Amino acid sequence: MAHRATPRQQPGVESHERHPHHPGDLPPHHPQLPPHPKICRDTVAILLATNGHAPGLADTARTLVSELVTNAVLHTASPTIDMETAVLSDGVRVAVYDDSPAAHLEPLAPAWDGEGGRGLLLVQALAQAWGVATARPYGRKHVWFELRSGSGG
Repeated sequence: MAHRATPRQQPGVESHERHPHHPGDLPPHHPQLPPHPKICRDTVAILLATNGHAPGLADTARTLVSELVTNAVLHTASPTIDMETAVLSDGVRVAVYDDSPAAHLEPLAPAWDGEGGRGLLLVQALAQAWGVATARPYGRKHVWFELRSGSGG
């Protein structure tokens, strides 16, 4: 299943041009951050529940989806962010696409007193596999992860 979010054109959310700050200037849980992380994590949780996966797997997937979508909203200038979800018999694979040219991402040690900077560390710690790739033929970067039953539930 693919979900398409348009960060600066979502109904009910101020556009980038009218908002005094770029979404990248807002902390991850700021009330003016577009609702895309919530929409995407709820979508994945519903897909997993509908397919009979344990609630713990959905909880872990929700956390990781939220981190990847929030990173794409805050750290890229992508007009569109796409999420692709493959529900498997023994888990789930999720990819979040954006237009950033950065094809190599490394989890960095966050500032001890910082509010952010832990997203990729969480993905690295909780996913059975994860990575960054460039999709052909369009050249869009995507960050993906895989979770297997028993990893989160």
